[in-house]
Amino acid sequence: MKRIWAAFVYLASGLLTAIATWLAVGVMLLSVVILPLLPITAPYIRRIVDLDRRRLARYAGVDLPSPPPLDGPWLHRAQRVLADPDSRRDGIWLITHALYGTAFGALAIGLVGPLVQQPVVLLFWWVFPGGNENSFGLHVDSWPKALLSLPIGIVLALVVTQLPRLADLDAKWAEKLLSPPKASLEKRLAEVVATRAAALQAHGAELRRIERNLHDGTQNKLVGVVMMLGIAERTLKQNPDNALQALLRAQDAAGDALEELRNVVRSIHPPVLEDLGLDGAIQALAARCPVPCVLTAEHLGRLPAAVEAAAYFAVAEALTNVAKHSGARHAWVSLGVDDDRLVVVVHDDGKGGADENRGTGLDGIRGRVGALDGTADVSSPEGGPTVLTVSLPMGK
Repeated sequence: MKRIWAAFVYLASGLLTAIATWLAVGVMLLSVVILPLLPITAPYIRRIVDLDRRRLARYAGVDLPSPPPLDGPWLHRAQRVLADPDSRRDGIWLITHALYGTAFGALAIGLVGPLVQQPVVLLFWWVFPGGNENSFGLHVDSWPKALLSLPIGIVLALVVTQLPRLADLDAKWAEKLLSPPKASLEKRLAEVVATRAAALQAHGAELRRIERNLHDGTQNKLVGVVMMLGIAERTLKQNPDNALQALLRAQDAAGDALEELRNVVRSIHPPVLEDLGLDGAIQALAARCPVPCVLTAEHLGRLPAAVEAAAYFAVAEALTNVAKHSGARHAWVSLGVDDDRLVVVVHDDGKGGADENRGTGLDGIRGRVGALDGTADVSSPEGGPTVLTVSLPMGK
């Protein structure tokens, strides 16, 4: 009985998503005709398909994760949506599910409704003046006619027991249509392996950088403080009048060591992120940038610490490049949300020609955001402008 109920819920909910799919099919066809609409409608169409992915996971335990969104410049995304195999698979699913999802769901509801009605007509037909009609148009106004509900109900009950088979057929068809091809899975696995290797490499490099800063900077300054305090101690014993100068030098050295330690801590996770949030921290970066910089930001709220740190360091590195290499007169930073992903764009009016192989830090940005399954796209033709677009999953 539990399996029959699960099949009925699966098919009935499929009728609801099929109704929404009919509307999505119309929107999809309109977007194909008017291509600039595709980047706007594609994320919403995928959300409708994702409802069926979750419905399939609840019923059959088949986990089909949603494909990653298409990032990049807005004007190029229409062509990328058309060429994207995941988007084409979503479109095929919309058309087929609109047809058989409606048929299967209507059949399930059409069977269960009359089945529930038969015992009601059998037992309570006499309550209604002049009798009552059953689901098949038979006017029941006597007990002999009422007893016909019994074999009808038995037949309907036997048919309803076949709902799991119908639901299994629907689920298998959905899995076949929504599963990415093997080549796509292998490509995605290769991307995950490469991202994991890049993340481990970036993590190792970060640990070495922190160790180097602590060893060559903070540790040396602390050793200097200890030596100066030792000199101050001997001076205090031999020449108390000169001890004050030695202590002041040791105090200055201790202050330098403390500042060095604070810089190392800031390079791990800037405290300004905890104090002001991502938008406030980047506003502080924009205010300190030597090139006049304007920030445009949506209200993001608090994001996972790793996401905020990756976005912050990406903007910090990009603004440093703007100040050092671009020759720009103005820069702009925008923070926004697109389909549950944080999108950061840094744009300047400089000379362009940014090259990741020239030590501009772009490769480091790509590695940092790639470790979080994010993307970093750079457009920097000769003569400018340079546009850095970073997309990170918000993980909410």
